[in-house]
Parts: sequence; C-alpha cells; structure tokens
Amino acid sequence: MAESESASDEGRAAPRTPEQLLAHLDATGVAYDLHRHPPLFTVEDSKALRGELPGGHCKNLFLRDRKGKMWLLVTLEDRPIDLKQLGAAFGGARLSFGSPDRLMTYLGVIPGAVSPFALINDTGREVTVVLDKDMLEFDPLNYHPLSNEMTIAVSPSGLQAFLTGLGYAPEILDLNAPG
Repeated sequence: MAESESASDEGRAAPRTPEQLLAHLDATGVAYDLHRHPPLFTVEDSKALRGELPGGHCKNLFLRDRKGKMWLLVTLEDRPIDLKQLGAAFGGARLSFGSPDRLMTYLGVIPGAVSPFALINDTGREVTVVLDKDMLEFDPLNYHPLSNEMTIAVSPSGLQAFLTGLGYAPEILDLNAPG
C-alpha cells in the first residue's frame, strides 16, 4: 500500500456519496444552497466557471508529515501557503501533500473534490482540521460536497456545526500572523 498505509485500511467503509452527505446535512439541520456544474479540478477552473456565485471561495489542502499525521487546511482560494511556515505552525512538522491514494483512503474523494465535507468519511478521526480565521468572515462559504461537479454554499456556523457534529474541534488559524 502507498505511503505506508496499513492493512487496517482494508476494513474501512465505502466512502459516502454526495447524496448521502446532503441527506446528512438535511438531517442535522445544516442549511446549504446547491449548485451543479461541470467538473472543476483547480481554483482556476472554479474562477472561470462560477460567475457571480457569492461568498468566500476556498481551497482545501490535504497534508501529511513524515510520521503519517494528516491535516486538512481549509483556506481562502487566493491565500498563498508556504508549507515550511505552515509546518512550523503545526508544531514543526515537515509537510507535504498527501497522495491521491491516501486522500481516497482517509477522505474518500479524488483530487479536485477535497473539502471539509469529505471529513464525513474520516471515520477514525485521523485528520486534523485547520480553518483559516479570515475565511470564516465570509458568508456563505463555497465547497464541493464530495464531488467536483457540485458546489454547496454554507454559512460559517453551518460548517462549524457540521464539523463539531462529526466530533471534530477544528483549529482556527490566523494565517496572517507572522511565522
């Protein structure tokens, strides 16, 4: 298995579908607006297609260190990220991007479909969630709901309710603070 993933990964449940995620949001009272579109793989794709979709537009970075610890950084789409400085903020971790195999194993999505909503598939709660403090000032926030053929707009409080409902205590990080 890639990146020293263990045989215990074989016992993981199949990833949730976008429809199951939306049903979960409905059942837990998290309000959202759904927008369908052609597949988007990059921030540039999204900017070219979204038109006047209001709110904060975000990118999601699935990161790992050499010991296998994983993070999902959810930030504003245009924010430059320096992995060395971010690693220092994460306690000195030497960060790299998680592989597509690791992404599928832990978050159940392909590259281009990563979002905080993919954490519904992290049943072992092995991924640490980090939210950009500035991002939370936008309402709504726009993310893919497990598919890069859809975008959902959700309030910052709705996002945080979703995460805490899954058992996460997201770290809110001021990415403007000096490293």
